[in-house]
Amino acid sequence: MKKLIGIDLGGTTVKFAILTEEGEIQQKWSLETDIQNEGKNIVPNIIESINHRLNLYGLSADDILGIGMGSPGTVDREKGTVIGAYNLNWSTLQPVKEQIERGTGIPFNIDNDANVAALGEGWKGAGEDGADVVFVTLGTGVGGGIIADGNLIHGKVGAGGEIGHIIVEPDGYQCTCGNQGCLETVASATGVVRLARDFSERYAGESELKWLIDDGQEVTAKTVFDQAKKEDKLALIVVDKFYYYLGLACGNLGNILNPETIVIGGGVSAAGDMLLNGVEEYFQKFAFPTVKTSTKLKLAQLGNDAGVIGAASLVKQSRK
Repeated sequence: MKKLIGIDLGGTTVKFAILTEEGEIQQKWSLETDIQNEGKNIVPNIIESINHRLNLYGLSADDILGIGMGSPGTVDREKGTVIGAYNLNWSTLQPVKEQIERGTGIPFNIDNDANVAALGEGWKGAGEDGADVVFVTLGTGVGGGIIADGNLIHGKVGAGGEIGHIIVEPDGYQCTCGNQGCLETVASATGVVRLARDFSERYAGESELKWLIDDGQEVTAKTVFDQAKKEDKLALIVVDKFYYYLGLACGNLGNILNPETIVIGGGVSAAGDMLLNGVEEYFQKFAFPTVKTSTKLKLAQLGNDAGVIGAASLVKQSRK
């Protein structure tokens, strides 16, 4: 049986895995991402690491069906290039596919990191290998990926599935993309804190969260959810607003796509069932009647492994 290699390229670490064709991880390891000198060591380090590990495990290029990789930035899947991955210091066009195929002798596929995480959760995680799965990831920003009829939605120039830029508040906060009121401005880790600071200014009652903000303590999304779990009145107002925005976005996604599952992952989703139940309440309010009963909201299950598993699945997709 041939094996797959999955790579999840991030701004701080590069994660690798060797998997079976069924998507079971057999070996995994990681490297620090060397973003010095415009990130020119990143690809050579990846090649060296793969060759070293194959050697270590007594495998050759012939044992590997292919390598798949998820990368930040704008990815050209056909040419296998990446541009504009600013957290990697890649400002110029990177011929990733050409370099990795030459360096390893193994066929290579690449896609955007959020899309790849969606493939992972869709295949081996909460999506349970369904043909219609939407993945929403709540981290420093809000990302996502849409799988419809078993295929990722890329759109004309690869900007399909930009879930973080659904407008949920037309007169809302300014987003880094230039628009106002994107989901990312209120549902990312920084967005939750921004809501908390804004509501805190107008809130006059007793609240430990308000005290922490006024006292200049470090307040994170986790702080806000932890305080909500303790029934802090200000925190409850803030998380309810967060549930409203995310429930509105999920309702719209459900109404347009009617997926089997909308999977919610990323750091903020660590708030768990409390978050899921809160979002579900607004999803039920905004979803179309038949969507309410047929589309399920679930928490992501794979954590950090979603990226490498999804990347490996690119190899299988390319052979369809």
